[in-house]
Amino acid sequence: MTPADLSRTVAHAVRGAVEEGELPVGVEQPGRVVVDRTRPGGVGEYATAVAFPLAKSAGRPPGDVARVLARRLARVPGIDRVEVTGAGFLNFVMDRPSAEALVRDVRERGHRYGCSPQAVPVADAATRADVVRRAVSRLGGDPDTGGLRIAPVPEKEGDVVAAYGVDAARWAMLAVPPHETPVFGSRALLVQDESSDFFRVRYAYACTRALLRNAAGLGFRPEPGDTEHTPAADALLRALADHPLALEAAAHHRAPERLVRRLVRLADALLDFQYDVLPKGDEKPSAAHRSRLALAEAAGTVLAGGLSQLGIAAPERL
Repeated sequence: MTPADLSRTVAHAVRGAVEEGELPVGVEQPGRVVVDRTRPGGVGEYATAVAFPLAKSAGRPPGDVARVLARRLARVPGIDRVEVTGAGFLNFVMDRPSAEALVRDVRERGHRYGCSPQAVPVADAATRADVVRRAVSRLGGDPDTGGLRIAPVPEKEGDVVAAYGVDAARWAMLAVPPHETPVFGSRALLVQDESSDFFRVRYAYACTRALLRNAAGLGFRPEPGDTEHTPAADALLRALADHPLALEAAAHHRAPERLVRRLVRLADALLDFQYDVLPKGDEKPSAAHRSRLALAEAAGTVLAGGLSQLGIAAPERL
């Protein structure tokens, strides 16, 4: 279950509790439930404060409302247990997805993994305002409601694009919150080594394509399967599993810079993991190598999809 799925599941539980009389009919039912990563002091992987606004319209303490929802949500497949903490926070301990299930999910959804169902492709952008608004639209957020304030580029935008290229210029425009002025510099945008976030993200994707080419040369292909637990593999799995929540938050807050940070984290995890993918020395390709390759391929798919949502190309070779 992705965080977006969990959000919809909680909203469904609220509707069910109202329809079956566990909560008053007058409760204002949320169209969308915000689910966040659990903060210090919480339990499990995710949490929501949905009980607090519901409690106000229900005329009941938040803890009571949270316990009503917890009983319902604990029966949902994919949720191991639900605990109420504090005055009424719902905390979710999720069934741990296997590497195989996660990879198959990415394969099924492709570049749309973790995206809002409302996300739609949009045309190319010219100004920074266009770049930001269209990135928000690709994420499934509303770039206009509430008046999104976007700071302009200090230089002439044509000069910036000419100096750094379209993709690097867009990265700089989206790497900071819309209201902040983007910073351009050759060290961050033009340097071709791992000191540059922009380079690392695209390089990590190119590495996955190289791994697939090299594996084909060794006579094997990626196959989803369970991956042994190593620090590098677990970090990559966590980064992939968290990706839908990051996209949900980026769309809700109209903050494409959150996606930028997420792609950097995913790229770093992938670059650490890449050394374990292919056989070494006299090793023969095994089921373990095929499953590792499938995990790396899935990470590459998510990186390419994220760059696409930012309006940036994902080169297969760097």
